[in-house]
Amino acid sequence: MQSVTILGAGVVGVTTAWYLASEGMDVTVIDRQPSPAQETSFANGSQISVSHAEPWANPDALRRIVKWLGREDAPLLWRLHADCSQWRWGLAFLRECTPARTRANIRSIVQLGLMSRTELGVLRAALDLRYDQLQRGILHIYSDNREFDHALRQAAMMREFGCDRVPKTADECIAIEPAIGQSAFPIIGGTYTAADESGDAQVFTAELANKAASLGVRFRFNETASALITHGSHVTGVTLATGEQLTSDAVVLALGSYSPLLLRPLGVRLPIYPGKGYSATFHLPDDAPAHAAPTVSLTDDEAKIVFSRLGQRLRVAGTAEFTGYDLSLNKTRCDALVRRTKQLFPALPVQGDIEYWTGLRPVTPSNVPLIGSMRHAGLDGLWLNTGHGTLGWTLACGSARLLADLMRGRAPTVDPSPYRFGASAA
Repeated sequence: MQSVTILGAGVVGVTTAWYLASEGMDVTVIDRQPSPAQETSFANGSQISVSHAEPWANPDALRRIVKWLGREDAPLLWRLHADCSQWRWGLAFLRECTPARTRANIRSIVQLGLMSRTELGVLRAALDLRYDQLQRGILHIYSDNREFDHALRQAAMMREFGCDRVPKTADECIAIEPAIGQSAFPIIGGTYTAADESGDAQVFTAELANKAASLGVRFRFNETASALITHGSHVTGVTLATGEQLTSDAVVLALGSYSPLLLRPLGVRLPIYPGKGYSATFHLPDDAPAHAAPTVSLTDDEAKIVFSRLGQRLRVAGTAEFTGYDLSLNKTRCDALVRRTKQLFPALPVQGDIEYWTGLRPVTPSNVPLIGSMRHAGLDGLWLNTGHGTLGWTLACGSARLLADLMRGRAPTVDPSPYRFGASAA
């Protein structure tokens, strides 16, 4: 029986554990937190959003970044540091902004996202998982003509690749989600992807971890991986902060933004940089009016904010702040989430305090995750499943299935080459 150590118990690490254990592998998961999904998977935007496949790096990125310069509440905020990895990542990001690379990256994200969404449905049915899921699609809304025109072009491209993101008029948008009918800013149109979903990633991950444990997966919480163990070019295990060494036939790196830190001592630079995202969770009273809060998950592309209903909660999340590994909450950015929410839903009833959260999304310059073996980089026995950026929840099940296929030597259902470390979209 092949033994595997997985580093990280977020949604990507736990789905990987489930799929590998289902293949009969002997799996141990290491995580520094006391339970699953306590960091980036804890309070994210809650969307299974194949329609959100456009990467941050695209031909319009520079125009938007210049437009947002000097704004503390900007949807994308870049804080410059004397950090070579930040500058190296930034230059790679700019290289991904060409039309050809953007198109190739969208194709790669969509093909993995479609498979992942299907895998999630199969897993949910087989295991009877419940995580405040709603299968009511995702509606992208627009109040700016230029942004809407851009979205229509991107939606047409995504439809080429199999994601059915359909243009909608303003009236059609309100018919899909009546809660936006009272918006303080005009809705001029939108796009709708009926097959997209929403749900609580943290609850899903915790439920799946329990199912994985029933298959024999061992979870070692409150443990920190401090170094990889190597013999020549082979990775044979991991050293914990306590000094204990765990050996295994394979190691899977699923540490999100922290993945590059474990590989730096080995001379390997993963092209991943933390993009800090924010969320605000509103608690709704039981007697809230039917159309005061949405039940269809929404994406406000102009503000780069998403809205997802989770039972009697409304999760509002988004923006990206590139400021290293800082996890402090910025009041201005939190206030921006609340302000936009109140503009969109003026009658939103709120019960109790708003819960704020921030997490570090592991962003590659292309937004395409890194999945597969590191043998070609001189680290046989080490596998990657990391760098999913804003789409970790969307791509988790597909990424885990792809990795399981590769580790078993089977031909995967999607082309694995775009996700290989060192691959280029060009």
